Amino acid sequence: MIIGENIDDINVQLPKDVRSKGKEPTGLDVHLVAVVRDANGKVIKVHKQRSHSPTANFIGLMLPMVWFSNTNSSFTITNTTGGTCGNQPGGAPGSANIAYPNSGGNHNTYLVMIQVGSGQLSNPYNAHTLAAPISNGTGAGQLSYGSVSVPSGITVSGGSAYFTISQSYTNNSGNTITITEVGIIVEVQITNSNNTWYADCGNMLVWYDVLSSPISIPNNGGVTIYYTFSVGS
Repeated sequence: MIIGENIDDINVQLPKDVRSKGKEPTGLDVHLVAVVRDANGKVIKVHKQRSHSPTANFIGLMLPMVWFSNTNSSFTITNTTGGTCGNQPGGAPGSANIAYPNSGGNHNTYLVMIQVGSGQLSNPYNAHTLAAPISNGTGAGQLSYGSVSVPSGITVSGGSAYFTISQSYTNNSGNTITITEVGIIVEVQITNSNNTWYADCGNMLVWYDVLSSPISIPNNGGVTIYYTFSVGS
């Protein structure tokens, strides 16, 4: 296993090195970085690109509570298997809301993984799953997924704030594997304020990117993917 070893020695500073603010307007800024290593642990490729593809699920989950109360509407989120779940949060006692914190425990919403694939979708907004997800394993066409890394908090620096999530993958399939798409998947659960019931909405694709150029991972090599979300000046 080479993934995760000596990660600090790569010639990439995260997240500062992947954020290019300049004179861009203040707002949400997302970047994706992929660091590919060969079988000996040597960095052979660093891929960087701006990420800009929240899905409809993400937008629906970010709608403010006032929208739901003023319109008396709900938003349907769709999981990776095509199942649906209605989201209509409220402030009144007993109202249904998305359960936090970021934990895999019962009734909680949490980050599942950064999933990689070998396909390409033309309309990320309507995406509910990757076009061709690469499964976890050591067989032909598979990658061994490491644990997803989530920061304990948000870093504030000057007038900006950011956090980075990451995940590593090892190729033990016997052949080179090429990645062309990446997505962020979260488990969404909804519960009422009294915690007397809950609905497990399943895995939701909330962010999706087609890579600007394919990433090839050699046999016995690996890749670590970083997503950095930042706001501010």
